[in-house]
Amino acid sequence: MGQYIELTKENFEEVVKNGLSLVDFWAPWCGPCRMLSPVIDKLAQDYSGVANICKVNTDEQEELSAQFGIRSIPTILFLKDGKVVDQMVGATSEQVLKDKLDSLK
Repeated sequence: MGQYIELTKENFEEVVKNGLSLVDFWAPWCGPCRMLSPVIDKLAQDYSGVANICKVNTDEQEELSAQFGIRSIPTILFLKDGKVVDQMVGATSEQVLKDKLDSLK
């Protein structure tokens, strides 16, 4: 059973350097982020062993947020072998995220 990976500036590069990663930039006070949270949990289970499903708390990881130019949350970055290949801003559906992950595999 998969669980999302909490990313920090210490582990970010190591986790996303190989394969496909979805990275959700969020904050505990953000309503749309809280709505997206169960979707991220489900994706972590569904894509276990296929993609890294990750979260970055923007309140705790301001350096990472600045590095990727995150201006509004939730922002979801899709990375392939450590390189950003796409991004989405705002809450979205599980199916939209699955379709994007499947297209990047």
